[in-house]
Amino acid sequence: MQRLSTDNACLLVIDLQERLMPTIAHAEAVIENTALLMRAAAHFGLPVALSEHYLKGLGPTVAAITQALPEGACRFAKTRFSAVLPPLEAWLAGHGRPNVLVCGVEAHVCVLQTALDLRAAGRTPFLMTDAISAGQSQQIPPALRRLELNGCVPSGCLSAMYELAGDASTPTFKGMLALAKSIRPLPA
Repeated sequence: MQRLSTDNACLLVIDLQERLMPTIAHAEAVIENTALLMRAAAHFGLPVALSEHYLKGLGPTVAAITQALPEGACRFAKTRFSAVLPPLEAWLAGHGRPNVLVCGVEAHVCVLQTALDLRAAGRTPFLMTDAISAGQSQQIPPALRRLELNGCVPSGCLSAMYELAGDASTPTFKGMLALAKSIRPLPA
């Protein structure tokens, strides 16, 4: 299993949209943690992609996420539950990074199908468990367990950020530390 590094990882944000988020368990924490992950990705130089599911019905991405979206990010619309579609596939191929930090909603639908498809394509999804949720919170544990059984790696945002930093003596670590202190734990 590969470890996360700044040259082998990228970030995928799945469907954090205006009309969907009011129905999501712990939505505020998921949004805040995802925005922090996006800032950390920019800090570490990781490419970022963002999907938006059924824009007509679910509306655009929430403002806090749009504001954190780094310049040059891949943003694409979809109606298929899995985000592994030509725009994302081309973006992933162009960056050549095998590890994908995955966050978003819903755990048992779009996150699950996307991560399974990433795994089938030979990539390793790292599930940012404190930035993944669903409208029905009882759906989250079985979805994450199924993904883990299929080779996806559960991780918290904080753990991923420290792994990407790698060394406490570097300027990169010191810059990441302020972000790391703001991670919000999800209720158990």
